[in-house]
Amino acid sequence: MKPNLKLSNAFDDLAPSSTLHINETVNAMWAKGQTVYHMGFGESRFAVHPKLQQSLTQHADKKSYLPARGLPELCTAVAEYYTHKLDCTFNASQVIVAPGSKAIIYGLQMVLDADVFLPTPSWVSYYPQAHLLGKSCRYIPSDPALNYRFDMNAFDTLVQASNNACKLLIINSPNNPTGQMYDADFLQELASYCREHGIWVLSDEIYFQVSHGQLPHVSIAQFYPEGTFVLGGLSKHLSIGGWRLGVGLMPDTDLGKAIMQKLVVLASEVWSGVCAPVQYAAIQAYQRDPKIEKYVADCCALHRIRTQFFYAQLQEIGIRCTLPAGGFYVTANFDSFAEGLTKLGIKCSQALAQHLLQNYGIATLPGKDFGIPAENYSLRLSTSYLDLEMPEDADRLMTLYHNETQASVIMNNKNHPNMHAAIAAFSAFTDTLLDTLK
Repeated sequence: MKPNLKLSNAFDDLAPSSTLHINETVNAMWAKGQTVYHMGFGESRFAVHPKLQQSLTQHADKKSYLPARGLPELCTAVAEYYTHKLDCTFNASQVIVAPGSKAIIYGLQMVLDADVFLPTPSWVSYYPQAHLLGKSCRYIPSDPALNYRFDMNAFDTLVQASNNACKLLIINSPNNPTGQMYDADFLQELASYCREHGIWVLSDEIYFQVSHGQLPHVSIAQFYPEGTFVLGGLSKHLSIGGWRLGVGLMPDTDLGKAIMQKLVVLASEVWSGVCAPVQYAAIQAYQRDPKIEKYVADCCALHRIRTQFFYAQLQEIGIRCTLPAGGFYVTANFDSFAEGLTKLGIKCSQALAQHLLQNYGIATLPGKDFGIPAENYSLRLSTSYLDLEMPEDADRLMTLYHNETQASVIMNNKNHPNMHAAIAAFSAFTDTLLDTLK
């Protein structure tokens, strides 16, 4: 007799993470020798700083289980680091360490019996996590013509419609997928609203050190410390996503302490602890070492130069994009080409992304994966892989940056051939769309 099979229906409407799936798809296409301009996956490609490599090697003998909340010395270093960087006050008891901030985001949603609210657009995993936990999760409508600006009136409408006394808003600045950042005035307004309505805020600030300089990074925790969870990690500014170390900082209140206790229970039962050598090595990453800080600034400068160039070139060929202020993303909208797209049989963002991959070798992600209505022709584009496909490319570009101060030279066709080829492919595509209307 075969064992009975009954699968949870929580997975019925979900597929594997689209970011990981597109990365695997592109790698398979590359393995076949196909030309693909990889804009579907966001991963900082620069080398691991030598001091971090050395620290990891030195601690390779650390093999014992560590406390579920994280190595105490690391929690202290994290608290001091974020106190300095975010102009807030944190102590070690507020810190939890996990295998990536994604685990903490999921844990907080599990601990809180809350309705979840997401700006449109939002990172691809927030909604699926809420769905897996059976949460009521609502996207706050926004307008691509207004660059997806957070609409407080739309948020209030959804809040008033929720019957759950506990509510959780998840924000992300700098934002994945738009590259945009929230300014201090807006965050003060949002903090006042959330305090008035008793709404928790999960502030995902994983990209905060990859700011392009137009706006200073400001954490909503400055204005709403008693109701804000700050999430971060090492992956984006130090290019070590595969180390899987994320951090969460809970409010320093009785409620915050109660939530921390629940998260520690979850950690002890689900992931036990982050790999011990990585935790010991991470202490070095949170020391604000001048050489590492300089390296982070250099990597950030290259992300800025590359992403701003890409944005400007797409704008020039008539593709409307969100103006990036941080990270290595833009959200591009093709609604102005809707008539031509329809004539080609392209009726949604998923079909648009598939068409570009099959016909132009352009790998992107559809806006639908980020909560944008499928009928909006929006795509998330990442600049992080273009001309950084191989490890040696990172060394080449970093050397170029140190020897050449002119962004125009850094971004010329000789130094960034794949980015220029990708832009040319987009231009050929838009020309085809316009030709269909003649």
